[in-house]
Amino acid sequence: MAQRLIGVDVGGTKVSVATLEGTTLSEPALQPTVLTSEDALLDQLATLVQERLPADAIGIGVPSVIDFATGTARSSVNIPLQDVPLRRLLTERLGVPVFVDNDATVAALAEAYDDALRLVAQSLVLFTVGTGVGGGIVIGGRIFRGATGAAAELGHTVIGADLATGAPATRDKWPQRGTLEELAAGRALDGLGRERGFAGGPAVVAAAQGGDAEAVAAITLLGERLGIGIANAINTFDPEQVVVGGGVSAAGELLLAPARETAQRYVLPGVGTRTEIRLARWGPRAGVRGAALLAGQEVNAP
Repeated sequence: MAQRLIGVDVGGTKVSVATLEGTTLSEPALQPTVLTSEDALLDQLATLVQERLPADAIGIGVPSVIDFATGTARSSVNIPLQDVPLRRLLTERLGVPVFVDNDATVAALAEAYDDALRLVAQSLVLFTVGTGVGGGIVIGGRIFRGATGAAAELGHTVIGADLATGAPATRDKWPQRGTLEELAAGRALDGLGRERGFAGGPAVVAAAQGGDAEAVAAITLLGERLGIGIANAINTFDPEQVVVGGGVSAAGELLLAPARETAQRYVLPGVGTRTEIRLARWGPRAGVRGAALLAGQEVNAP
């Protein structure tokens, strides 16, 4: 009998939940995220999962820096989960094994498998370009987490800095200057759009798809910045695939073409000769699908 797995994708504005039985993912159910307190958010997640039990395991992706062994958010800016042992609390409450990881990380896991759950990339790096820039790394079909579970904060890699007088000064708030998060996220596109008379990033994308030259120029600039980050990833991991997802990826080849061209110029000759740079295939379902795959992998781990 096929496993029944539940995937939960927790975002700053909405929670998505779906079940995965065999290779079939149910239609995700969406609710606005309850942000009033950690207890209220825990209640929401428990209720959403309880409505879909029984299950063999539950996977949850959250926009936080996660200690994977305990399923605790060491850093959580947009949702009230700072230092909350989410894995233990929900496992005890639901009576089902729960596994918690970063949302972009589980989305990367989803991208490494096709709709029949066949592994399509032994090594994959995902960039999620939305309000911020997140990242995930898959090696050998499994998530790469680093020493503490916090690997793949790719949005905080520096792609532009004036080093004439040494390392630039840091600032108290994140993102730091010169990072992908500052220069290539949706917020950056909002700024580039306003400079050109557009209301924000979505309006820029729509206008660019309609052929507006100023909008195309804004997305091209963002793509070139992203391309430097992609080159860093290729020079570091030499992956089979680099995948670009997130809301800004709705620009499609308008974003990806300049990113690809720039990355090729910054990749060391001989590196990345087999790397495919492509758009994410799962869209808004990547989070719940990846969270369910995470649950399946971990509950079956030796």
